Amino acid sequence: MKTGNFLKNYPAIFTIAVLLFTACNGNKSATNTSTTDSAVAVTTDTASKTTELKPVNPKPAWGKDLTDPMAVVIEKLSSYNAPPLTSLTAQEARKQPSPAEAAMAVIKEYNIHVPASNADTAGKDIPVAGGQIHLRIYTPKTGKAIYPVIVYYHGGGWVISDLNTYNSSADAMANQAEAVVVSVAYRQGPEHKFPVAHNDCYAAYEWAVKNAATIKGDAKRIALVGESAGGNLAAAVSMMARDKGMQLPVYQVLVYPIAGYDFNTASYKESDSTKPLSAGLMKWFFNNYLNSVADGKNPLISLVTANLKGLPPSTIIGAQYDPLRSEGQLLSDNFKKAGVPVNYKLYNGTTHEFFGMAAVLPEAKQAQAMAAADLKAAFK
Repeated sequence: MKTGNFLKNYPAIFTIAVLLFTACNGNKSATNTSTTDSAVAVTTDTASKTTELKPVNPKPAWGKDLTDPMAVVIEKLSSYNAPPLTSLTAQEARKQPSPAEAAMAVIKEYNIHVPASNADTAGKDIPVAGGQIHLRIYTPKTGKAIYPVIVYYHGGGWVISDLNTYNSSADAMANQAEAVVVSVAYRQGPEHKFPVAHNDCYAAYEWAVKNAATIKGDAKRIALVGESAGGNLAAAVSMMARDKGMQLPVYQVLVYPIAGYDFNTASYKESDSTKPLSAGLMKWFFNNYLNSVADGKNPLISLVTANLKGLPPSTIIGAQYDPLRSEGQLLSDNFKKAGVPVNYKLYNGTTHEFFGMAAVLPEAKQAQAMAAADLKAAFK
């Protein structure tokens, strides 16, 4: 998952790297990101020079079919020799190098062109039960009076990562879907256990519906996008909206979502050593966010056993080398059984966290384009 303090080892002159993934000096708290809101938006919709990306060493035993660019990112991540996150506290884990920072280093080393963003950013704090959370709002600079809205939930197992580490994905959706993106800094475990993050994310969606006009947004055209834990949160928010009688999102994009609590799936069994996410790390995330095993069976966590009827049309994006692959495929099947239109695609040769790396990975560029196209179709 994406965390880290990697940029402190590099001079500030590496502007492309800073702008692409933002200067991540450790994991900011959920209410401590507004100071960077005006300087982080750069899109990642170009994957130039990827033909030159070749790993130095043989591909790992667990990932013989990784694409060369993906293997280069994983090789860079491994080169940091960071301790396993499972051996650390959540607070320590948030300071470790991330896949985003590995991709950022690859961009610098290979002098990969990163086009400028066409979105402005601003910060907003909103009240939630027991405190407040921070939103980062991306607004396209295309001069329209009103835009559709995407509420975006970042990954990190509900435990690590922040708005900065997932900036590239949120910014790409603002640019490619031409929508106002509201990126949500929900509170995380173990400081805030289940269902705090889920309730925070629902509150952010409710805020977006009620306040869309204040951010140049169309309240009737609001979609949800989330990665990993954020994919779980997006689907859970749709379920909560349905059950509360709240306006439903018009669409949702779930990128390698956490969708189950079954460690015996085929992909879990294949993922003892996968990077950046392994079966053991997923269990560590659950232990840090859930209060008990019973929470793992809650439909807001175990989407594959939940009632999915009446949820919005969905796109699900999967990665080959990912413990969550099997449950993402099962979730797609269950959507179909529930009568929910779904567009599912598995990207072979990729790992968990590939989606935000469009400047490096052709598959990420394709996945972002697919997500944006599906969103734009729904907004029409």
